Amino acid sequence: MAIIKAEDLINSVADALQYISYYHPKDFVDAMYEAYNREESKPAKDAMAQILINSRMSAMGKRPICQDTGIVCAFVKVGMDAKLDNTDRTITELVNEGVRRGYANENNPLRASIVSPPEGARKNTKDNTPAVVHIDMVHGDAIDIDIAAKGGGSEFKSKFKVLNPSDSVADWVEEMLPQMGAGWCPPGIIGIGIGGTSEKAMMLAKESLSGTINMQDIIKNGPQTETEKLRLEIFNRVNALGIGAQGLGGLTTVLDVKINEYPTHAAGKPVALIPNCAATRHIHFTLDGSGEVNLPIPKIEDWPIIKEDNKSQVKRVNLDTVTKEEIQSLDSGDNILLSGKILTGRDAAHKRLKDMYDAGEEFPVDLKNKFIYYVGPVDPVGCEVVGPAGPTTATRMDKFTPFMLENVGIAGMIGKAERGQATIDCIKKNKAVYLMGVGGAAYLISKSIKKAKVVGFSDLGMEAIYEFEVEDMPVTVAVDSKGVSAHQQGPKLWKAKIAEIKKV
Repeated sequence: MAIIKAEDLINSVADALQYISYYHPKDFVDAMYEAYNREESKPAKDAMAQILINSRMSAMGKRPICQDTGIVCAFVKVGMDAKLDNTDRTITELVNEGVRRGYANENNPLRASIVSPPEGARKNTKDNTPAVVHIDMVHGDAIDIDIAAKGGGSEFKSKFKVLNPSDSVADWVEEMLPQMGAGWCPPGIIGIGIGGTSEKAMMLAKESLSGTINMQDIIKNGPQTETEKLRLEIFNRVNALGIGAQGLGGLTTVLDVKINEYPTHAAGKPVALIPNCAATRHIHFTLDGSGEVNLPIPKIEDWPIIKEDNKSQVKRVNLDTVTKEEIQSLDSGDNILLSGKILTGRDAAHKRLKDMYDAGEEFPVDLKNKFIYYVGPVDPVGCEVVGPAGPTTATRMDKFTPFMLENVGIAGMIGKAERGQATIDCIKKNKAVYLMGVGGAAYLISKSIKKAKVVGFSDLGMEAIYEFEVEDMPVTVAVDSKGVSAHQQGPKLWKAKIAEIKKV
């Protein structure tokens, strides 16, 4: 019988969460680099370059890959012959204490994103607890833990349906991927759970995301099982959609397709689909009574060195002096380097601004003719002015866009992923612009932020309004003042190109 110290479990969880915040799994880096090398779409290749550069920077600086450091999900398999030492705390309580310590680490504080209750007040719990913990009793005398930190942009693109027994899983997945948009920050991995009941299928899909990326091996050696055949079919069909990196159009939308299955009732076929984003944070470790887990330190040589493009050829825009005519001269797909002052604001800030406007109250800061960056940054450490600060999903702010453009008078917006058609029409009507940063390049982007201060709603924590002073912040014009959307044009173009390639 192995006796496992509660403190070893707590500290191992804390260490694992720190580890996955800044180290990508090597299989992910290798798969992303392989996709980068064969990508033919320049916008997609540029996006993957930023993801790979950001990944190496995070590994070297030990700072988060993404500002959204996730909701913690743990699959804990407890051996029937394993015993915890003298403690009156449950496994879930121990995991939560590990989360608390991991996210409060003063050398690398992680962003607290969890709110409670989920409806109503939605107050931040301040320490990212509670985690979502799944516990299973198994044979043996050890405790196995798969732990992940799941970003909201990918987690909340999850899909579920009970198919008829004769329905095609591949057909359903191909239908769902375009509906997921680009908020999950492709290219990444999609996990699929088939069977069981509704909740079992979702758990199967989530757990499958911890598997090793091995699609290129299946392509090289050929599928050996029916499940591998299905994985390969879905992989090929999804990539043929041309959605591409960050939804800008390209050859690679998914790096791998993982599938877990479980027997189910004869009357139906529950199927769940959960994507893993470009952050892809997960790790497995075992506690056997010998002490805390000792996680291997990767070699920096495991990361490819990607050369940044010559910035002298990229358009530059100074937001402190930009004119309406200059904004209207920008075209969808243009790569831009931004300098000057921008204000930040996410869901909570937008709602409060709308409530204040309706009540006739004065805003804490002048937003007229300003650019709003949808971001909730990580707290800074050392000499940083701000921690990793990548864009959040802009689609969530669509409901506020007419108000922000027409009543508040902002000049433009910066975020990630696509905008809805009504929002695109509103941008066109107001001759505004929507710019896109790369999801999964938060640490890289933060290096372009030279000054940062909270100027409104400080009680909202990471959702407060900041004023950033940026220098050469890399963005792409996603929706121009003429209403042309890169997220509509790019995938359409590359879907047609891929179809032509397949004919040859």
